Amino acid sequence: MKKEAVGMMAVNSTAGSFSSFQQFSIADLIVIVAYFSLNIAVGIWSSCRVNRNTVSGYFLAGRDMAWWPIGASLFASSEGSGLFIGLAGTGAAGGIAVAGFEWNATYVLLALAWVFVPVYISSGIVTMPEYLQRRFGGERIRMYLSGLSLLLSIFTKISTDLYSGALFVQVCLGWDLYLSTVLMLLVTALYTIAGGLAAVIYTDTLQTLIMVVGAIALAIKAFNEIGGYLNLEEAYLKAVPAKIVPNTTCHLPRADAMHLFRDPVSGDLPWTGMTFGLSVMATWYWCTDQVIVQRSLSAKSLSHAKAGSILASYLKMLPLFIIIMPGMISRVLYPGLRGLMIAVMMAALMSSLTSIFNSSSTLFTMDIWRWLRPRAGERELLLVGRAVTVALVALSVVWIPILQSASSGQLYGYIQAVTSCLAPPVTAVFLLAVFWPRANEQGAFWGLMAGLALGLARLALEMAHPAPRCGVPDARPALLARLHYLHFALLLCAATVAVAVGGSLLGAPPPRARLSNLTWWTLSREPLPPGPDAGTGSRDGAPRGRQPAESPPRAALGDAAESPFWAGVCCANAVVLVCVNVFCYAYFA
Repeated sequence: MKKEAVGMMAVNSTAGSFSSFQQFSIADLIVIVAYFSLNIAVGIWSSCRVNRNTVSGYFLAGRDMAWWPIGASLFASSEGSGLFIGLAGTGAAGGIAVAGFEWNATYVLLALAWVFVPVYISSGIVTMPEYLQRRFGGERIRMYLSGLSLLLSIFTKISTDLYSGALFVQVCLGWDLYLSTVLMLLVTALYTIAGGLAAVIYTDTLQTLIMVVGAIALAIKAFNEIGGYLNLEEAYLKAVPAKIVPNTTCHLPRADAMHLFRDPVSGDLPWTGMTFGLSVMATWYWCTDQVIVQRSLSAKSLSHAKAGSILASYLKMLPLFIIIMPGMISRVLYPGLRGLMIAVMMAALMSSLTSIFNSSSTLFTMDIWRWLRPRAGERELLLVGRAVTVALVALSVVWIPILQSASSGQLYGYIQAVTSCLAPPVTAVFLLAVFWPRANEQGAFWGLMAGLALGLARLALEMAHPAPRCGVPDARPALLARLHYLHFALLLCAATVAVAVGGSLLGAPPPRARLSNLTWWTLSREPLPPGPDAGTGSRDGAPRGRQPAESPPRAALGDAAESPFWAGVCCANAVVLVCVNVFCYAYFA
C-alpha cells in the first residue's frame, strides 16, 4: 500500500539536503547515462521478444512470462517514486512503523497467488472489471469499477509518482520541472506503447535490480557513516530540530520510533489499523487492482504466478533496511552518492509509470471500448490500447501545472484519504464474489453504492476539515479526529459486506451454470479444453462479439492445474517466507 500522504514532506526535506550539492562528477554522469542506455536496450529487446500483434501478446505478454520477471515487476510496480520518497520521509519523521505497509504485503501476495489467481485464470478474464461482470452479469458493476480504477490511476498514482519523481530530479539536476517530467514521460511512453506488457515487465526487472542494488549501496554508506545499527536508535532520538513548536512534541523524534506496533488509540499508525484496516486496503491493491493482477495473469503457469508472488514478498521485506532506516539516518546526516540516488529514484518513477500506463490502457480498451464497440477486432483493440497510452502521457503533461500549483503538499494529504474512502468497498465485493456463491448482482451493486456514499461522506469531511498544523488543537469532528483512516477502512469494508449480503439474500441466487470456474468453491481443478474460439475468444480476451453474460467462459490458459513437484516447492517457500515475516514482526514489534 502506498504512503503518498507523506510524499511532499519527504520531498521538501530531500530538497534541502540536495540544495548544497556540487555539480555532477564524471562518475555520476556515467551512472545516469548507463541507466538510460540499459533501460532503452531492455525495452527494445523485450518489445521484439513477444508477438505484439495480438491482444494476448500486447496486454498479457502472450501469457508466457516466467516467475522471476513477474516477481520483479510486482515489486517495481508497487515501489513508485512517491512511495520511495514517502517511506524514507516517514522513517525520518516517525520511525519504523511504516514498514508494516511493506510487510503486510506478504500475506495478501500469497492470497493473490493461491486463492485469487486460480479463479482469475480459470475465468478467462483480462481485466478485473471483466471478472465481476462474468461473476455477477450485467454491465453496471463493470463500468463503475472501470471508471473508478481509471480515476484512481490518473489522479492518485500518476500524479504522486510524477510530481515527487520530477521534483526530485529537478532539485538534483537543476532542470526545469516541466522539462524533466516531459523527458521522463517520453522515454517511458516509447517502450510502453511499442512493446506492451512484456516490455513493461522486463524493464521493471531492470528497474528492480537498480533500485535494490542502489538502495543497498546507499544504506551501507549511511550505516557506515552513523556507526552501525546499534547507534541508530540513540542518534535518531537525539536528532532534534533547531526550531520546534513550544510546549508540544511536534518535530521531536517519537519515543516509540523503533517499535513496529503502536498504541491502538493514540498511535500515529495504530497496530489494530495496521493489522486489520491495512489488510483491507492491501487486498484491494494486491488482489483486485489491474496494475498488479495483470502481471500474475501473464504467467505461463500457476506455479510461475505463485513463485512470482513469493519473490515479490521477499523483496518487500527489504525496504525497512534499505529505505526506511536510511531515511531515519538522514535526520542525522546525508550519505551522498548523488548519481546513484538519481538512478534509483528514476527507476522507481519509470517502473511505476509504465505499469500504470499499460494497465490503464488495458482497462479502457477491454472494458470501455469493447462495450462501446462489441465487435471490434484485434487490430482495432491494439490501436486503441496504444492510443490510450499516448492520451495518458498527454494528460500527464497537462497535469504538471496543476501539480506545481498544489501548495503545502495538500494534494498528497488528500490522496491517502481518497484511497481509504474508495478502495474498501471494492475489496468487499471481490471477497464476496470469490468466496460466497450466493452473492448476486443486485447485492454487489448496492453494496458498492452504499460503500461509495459512506466513503464520499468521509472524504467530504476530510476536505472540509483538513488536519490541523503541528501544535494546533484538533477541533475536527470526532469521525475524523478519533477514527483513524485505517480503522475507517475496516468499518467501511464491513458496512459494504453487510449491504451486499442483505441485498443478495433479498434477490434470487445466481444460476449455478454462471458460477462454474468463477468462485473458489466452484473452481475446476481439472484441465479444461480450450473453446473453438481460443486465440480470438476468451483466451486472448477479444471475442468476436460481446459474450452473453449468462454463458460461462472458457479457461484462459486451458487449465489452472500444476505440477505436483513445483506446487510443493512453491508451498515450501511460502512457509519459509511466512516464518521470516513473523520473526521480523516479532523482533521489531
